[in-house]
Amino acid sequence: MTTTDMGDARAEGAAGTDEALLRQIASALACLSRQRTVPNPVYPAKVQNAYNRLVLHCLRRGEEPPGSVPQMVRWACERPLLEWPLELPADNFPGTAVLVDPETRLPHQLCLEWEVSAADPAAEIFENERIREGLAVCRAAKAPHAYTAFRALLTSRPVLTGAALALLGGDPDCGMLLHDVIKRCYEPVPASYLRRGTYRQCARCRCLMVPLLHGGHRCELDRCRRDGTSDEGTPLRADKGGVFQLSRPLRMFITSPGLAETDLQAALERKFGIAAEMWPNYDAYDLRVPLPGRRHWAVDVKDRVNPVLLAHSLTPFRNEPPYDRAFLVVPRYRFRDNEAYGRQFRRNLPDDLADRVTLLDDQAFLRLVAAEISTPRDKAGDPRTEGGRRA
Repeated sequence: MTTTDMGDARAEGAAGTDEALLRQIASALACLSRQRTVPNPVYPAKVQNAYNRLVLHCLRRGEEPPGSVPQMVRWACERPLLEWPLELPADNFPGTAVLVDPETRLPHQLCLEWEVSAADPAAEIFENERIREGLAVCRAAKAPHAYTAFRALLTSRPVLTGAALALLGGDPDCGMLLHDVIKRCYEPVPASYLRRGTYRQCARCRCLMVPLLHGGHRCELDRCRRDGTSDEGTPLRADKGGVFQLSRPLRMFITSPGLAETDLQAALERKFGIAAEMWPNYDAYDLRVPLPGRRHWAVDVKDRVNPVLLAHSLTPFRNEPPYDRAFLVVPRYRFRDNEAYGRQFRRNLPDDLADRVTLLDDQAFLRLVAAEISTPRDKAGDPRTEGGRRA
């Protein structure tokens, strides 16, 4: 090994160690944000361990560490990731990205994406536990329609009054089968969302907006915030049963991409008259798009900040129901925010997936569908003659 190779190896090792610390810090910040009561003077072990590791890391590098856990949170609100004393690949991290919203003091989606990647197995409860539970119940009942209705509910109704949540028990689409699972997806809304006796729902996503210290409200979801959804939303008053919202991980990783999925489905119907099937065969993938010649395209829609983490977490699509090409579709605004999004994704995609799935933004995907519809196909519709690839 040459001196240069040894230097590169040390740099990669340091980056890996520092990324592991970043995951631990992100997990601690998410843990703090979920506390329902006044913080105990003794922090949870997850939080204290992350702070201790950060202090030790800073001291080893000759950097001034944060003086307390609250100061670590302040770092997360004010310091872009690239200003932390961490060796992180510069081309994989947006230069202005911070982990916590300085006004709402809630973790940004970027922070929660790092928590998902944390080595702590408990992070897997993020959104997967409830979804897998719903899948298992629907599979046992041989009710794929109930699973589709369940996913649609989590996308379109992130907030429910206590009365509405109770009434779901009689809903024939999914409530009668999944009511216990559904109730575990929702949690009581903390008083921090209440201002002058009223909650407010975002006009776009229907999530609750967060009251800001100096007046006004802000939606938690990246897309709403980026698109300038800064209106006061729709007022919502609690009934005697209270108000419930999906847990924040479900809002971030089910409701948010679910809106992108339904937007894409609606665009296919509106522009081309294509009725795409949502979450086929118990969520084998997100949309099954029928095309002329009895061909089908499989689409997974992801609304992720970090393309590197997205590439690392990607797995092959299930092939039932069958399809001719597989696509990963990301909303266009992510590419506008990070012009290297596609390059970073492809550079970090495992070799065995590189030729099996195509990354596109949603507008580019719709243009490709338009081109496919307008291009004559042979009668057999053989994907081998059409440039099709199976994942």
